[in-house]
Amino acid sequence: MPKELKLKSHDLLVGPGRAPARAMLKAVGFTDEDLSKPIVGVANTWIEVMPCNFHLRRLSERVKAGIRAAGGTPIEFNTIAVSDGISMGTEGMKASLISREVIADSIELVARGHLFDAVVALSGCDKTIPGTVMALARLNLPSVMLYGGSIMPGQFQGHDVTIQDVFEAVGKHASGKMTNAELKDLEDHACPGPGACGGQFTANTMAIAFEFLGISPMGRNGVPAMDAHKDDVAFECGRMVMELIKNDLRPKQIITRKSLENAIASVATTGGSTNAVLHLLAVAREMGIKLTIDDFDKINRKVPLLADLKPGGRFTAADLFTAGGTTLVAKRLVDAGILHANQLTVTGRTIGEEAGKAKEKPGQQVLRPFSNPIKPTGGMVILKGNLAPEGCVVKVAGHSMMKFRGPAKVYDREEDAFVAVKANQIKAGDVVVIRYEGPSGGPGMREMLGVTAAIVGAGLGESVALLTDGRFSGATHGLMAGHVAPEAVKGGPIAAVKNGDAIIFDIAKRRLDVKLTQKEMTARLKKIKQPMPRYTSGVMAKYSRHVSSASEGAVTS
Repeated sequence: MPKELKLKSHDLLVGPGRAPARAMLKAVGFTDEDLSKPIVGVANTWIEVMPCNFHLRRLSERVKAGIRAAGGTPIEFNTIAVSDGISMGTEGMKASLISREVIADSIELVARGHLFDAVVALSGCDKTIPGTVMALARLNLPSVMLYGGSIMPGQFQGHDVTIQDVFEAVGKHASGKMTNAELKDLEDHACPGPGACGGQFTANTMAIAFEFLGISPMGRNGVPAMDAHKDDVAFECGRMVMELIKNDLRPKQIITRKSLENAIASVATTGGSTNAVLHLLAVAREMGIKLTIDDFDKINRKVPLLADLKPGGRFTAADLFTAGGTTLVAKRLVDAGILHANQLTVTGRTIGEEAGKAKEKPGQQVLRPFSNPIKPTGGMVILKGNLAPEGCVVKVAGHSMMKFRGPAKVYDREEDAFVAVKANQIKAGDVVVIRYEGPSGGPGMREMLGVTAAIVGAGLGESVALLTDGRFSGATHGLMAGHVAPEAVKGGPIAAVKNGDAIIFDIAKRRLDVKLTQKEMTARLKKIKQPMPRYTSGVMAKYSRHVSSASEGAVTS
């Protein structure tokens, strides 16, 4: 490294007064030579509880090898992770979104406490991806985030399946459309090995978004988890962070208002998860960049849906990689003049330059040409109205319903709604309302994949709508409005809805309303007695007290 380069780690390790610090580091195997080099933290979200992050120990070894090869000293540390898929439908799911803040806080604390010169963060499951990037934004050190990659599809009855199929199979089984043996066979084969959920669910959505944001190298997140090339990508990221140190290239030069718009465009054109709204708002807040929920709708109006990806489409993330990957997605949008092509990425090149490297597989059907989109606008819309004054998010990829009106069936817990679906109490034409599951009220804003998948599995996906102040999994599809804000526990209008009230979705007009006068709504809200907090101590209670509205990213302050 250049002698004139001032490193943060020098304050920790250089000079006679720092002998105690050096002595302790030598106890775990570091040498004087190691400690004279730039110190790079390798933030690993490895955990043994799920396939999404299970293989990250292997990748971290390759990242560290790349750092050493380029003249740095890696120091690996771990943080937490919570599996959305495993905890789904249980009280444990409330920990998922909360874990995003803990991941960001813990990486920030370790890096600040040990004066690292740079950080490479390894992510896998949904909340580890934005959690790592939020930390990198706060630290503003030379940084790279590498996603561990997608799982390969499983095989069931001669066709590809993902975890989405298992969730929907629960509904089929409950309605008598699938046998015990078939459900067991699907369960045994849906997830064939390590990697995050295989459709354009939240993990793959955020992996693409952060390549377009520039904090991950273009095309590398999309390499599947068990592809032999993933080890080479990890090694490359280790070398890459050393170049970032040398060139003093930091997140504040990469994460800008324009690069955030690029990230939103990538979500829109791939039919990505509604969770991207929460996570990109949170990253913008960490960077001090003004971004609102309305910006997502503005961008979705001008970006066509090009990717035919699950849950609404036919293909998986591995299929997109084979077709040409995220670099091809970028090329489509650059050629159409939609992306801000001059935005820097961690490679040191612009996203326009990266897009120029795209190679398209002949005859691929995963990503449409710009001239023949699946839909003329993106896969997500923001609705407002007397039920959602601050807004809510609806994913429109995978269904064509533009209007829906039906009587409300109201539940104050996700579990109660799930029981109702399994008991065949939800009928065609109903609007399921699930409340007191918001960021503060839940707490933790649980995803509702158990309920939404059961509705689809029961054959009601095209005839039932749902709205909630909670969240949806990226695997959810159908007419579902999430992130309804303000949430019920904060006195939002969703708290006033009663069974039988007429709920109206109007996608074209961007409206979500209940057929009540303002006078009646106000009178009902005055009579509501809010439930006691579900948690009165510990991290859940602390989060509940400090979390912001979903319309602001559900961030703590």
